[in-house]
Amino acid sequence: MKKINWRDLHRDLGYFYIGLIVSFAFSGLLMNHREMWHPEKYTIETKTIEVKLPAESDINEKYAEDLGKQLGIEGKMRRHMVKKGEFRMSFENQDIEIDLKTGKGEIISFLKTPLISQTMQLHKNTSNFWIYYSDIFAISLIIIALTGTIMIKAGKFSWKQRGWKLAVAGIIFPLLFLFLLG
Repeated sequence: MKKINWRDLHRDLGYFYIGLIVSFAFSGLLMNHREMWHPEKYTIETKTIEVKLPAESDINEKYAEDLGKQLGIEGKMRRHMVKKGEFRMSFENQDIEIDLKTGKGEIISFLKTPLISQTMQLHKNTSNFWIYYSDIFAISLIIIALTGTIMIKAGKFSWKQRGWKLAVAGIIFPLLFLFLLG
């Protein structure tokens, strides 16, 4: 039986997952900023509306579905929510945003942005296949990280001299962010 060559394993896993790493990083950047702009869809029409909304406590899924029909929206509602003083509904090709106090809002019709929309699905997909594949990917990233620690055996750039310090800093930074800013 051949001895495991950690350098080869590190290299080959890195090569195999490079596309997924770049895709996940790219879609993660887009997902981080999805509230500021809608990267996965581009607007083709915006229509101003004004509706009389019930009390916030009476806004539920049935009300949202009925309102969508009254506004002439076709297709199944994907979600609805009240957030930051707005009632929001999302359909396949339209979003509706209505100010809770004034009832004024807009229907935004859009098309999916090619490639970007599909890439963002990497962070949203919940199929069993994708979950297992993502688990294998996560384990592979751990292996890539750990085998990377043994690539340089000695010298000022080795794990013993420098690597462990950077690794500790890499662990402390997100913990500080979670505890101080979270």
